[in-house]
Amino acid sequence: MISSKPTDSRSTGAAVAFRGVSVAYPGAAAPAVRDVDLAIGGGTFAVLLGPSGCGKSTLVRTINRLVEPTSGTVLIDGADARERDATDLRRGIGYVIQAVGLFPHYTVAQNVGVVPSLLGWDRARIARRVDELLALVRLEPARYRDRKPRELSGGEAQRVGVARALAAEPRVLLMDEPFAAVDAIVRASLQDEIARVHRELRTTIVFVTHDVDEALRLADRVVVMNAGRVVQTAAPDDLLRAPADDFVRDLVGVDAQTRRLASERPLIER
Repeated sequence: MISSKPTDSRSTGAAVAFRGVSVAYPGAAAPAVRDVDLAIGGGTFAVLLGPSGCGKSTLVRTINRLVEPTSGTVLIDGADARERDATDLRRGIGYVIQAVGLFPHYTVAQNVGVVPSLLGWDRARIARRVDELLALVRLEPARYRDRKPRELSGGEAQRVGVARALAAEPRVLLMDEPFAAVDAIVRASLQDEIARVHRELRTTIVFVTHDVDEALRLADRVVVMNAGRVVQTAAPDDLLRAPADDFVRDLVGVDAQTRRLASERPLIER
């Protein structure tokens, strides 16, 4: 279980918990997720780390019910996610993926305002929220609100994707390999921005990556997965200092000491 750092008094994030969660896909030789017990405190930035095929993306998608557990329960603030209408549940959970998926014929403002529109917000409120979020992700509203996705760089499109995911003030934000498709310089900038957004909003973030350095750079808590199981949960420094087994030790790699020193220098003040 994650024993997260004490929740910030400003936190608006929801607690997320997995109780005995397993997922078995039809025809697969083995379950994608096996008996996961995990608790993520409200306002925590939790990063699921592991190789491709280890089950981390599947586990994240059980939170917004894009994947239904074969067994076990996913709880959001103590309530069973299956007791909520799936569409209603998803409108209250932000979701950012590698392929941003902006609507190509919508402007940036229309893309960001999609979920608030579905929720019946009035136009003035949506417009205020769009400008607020574009500013939050460092896109000047006057320059960007009327642009189309084809007029954006890859990094700008990802920023719009983050703004869209935050538009309806979700208490949980899911991010599945969101920066994998951009170059290293843009990726570092986006990492800085999401860390700053987390500091300001205290939304619970569950972030998927196979990149060790990205996990150490962003996480309050790192959740290491292998073959569908959680093998260790720890703060970044503790993970480097005391890997739970040979798999974690090999994952962290021979540069553990260098990474440990780097992880002790905060990405930004939190």
